Amino acid sequence: MAKIKKGDQVKVIAGRDKGKMGTVLSVDTKTNRVIVEGVQRVKRHTKVSYTDRGATTGGIETVEAPIHISNVALVGPDKKPVRVGYREVEVERNGRKKIMRERIGRRAGKEIEL
Repeated sequence: MAKIKKGDQVKVIAGRDKGKMGTVLSVDTKTNRVIVEGVQRVKRHTKVSYTDRGATTGGIETVEAPIHISNVALVGPDKKPVRVGYREVEVERNGRKKIMRERIGRRAGKEIEL
């Protein structure tokens, strides 16, 4: 189970983009990699093609490449990297009690909102 999810604000803690912050665009749990907006940008050469209206697509594009999940840290409410823990809380829905897990920042002990 990945502690970092799509839409989280993260900070890069290792690699060539160390110190940059961005939003997680996608998470691949099989390879333990995330794609972060504005981080690990690489150039992709794609074949140039033309649409029906005559517009061109392709050429040299700059896109985000995956980065290993251990090289990013979740950002807490104080804009500093935090470790993630879980707390079980009891929630009542439709008259039934259910135990759910919420993510908390280990430094402050507060819940991490998306």
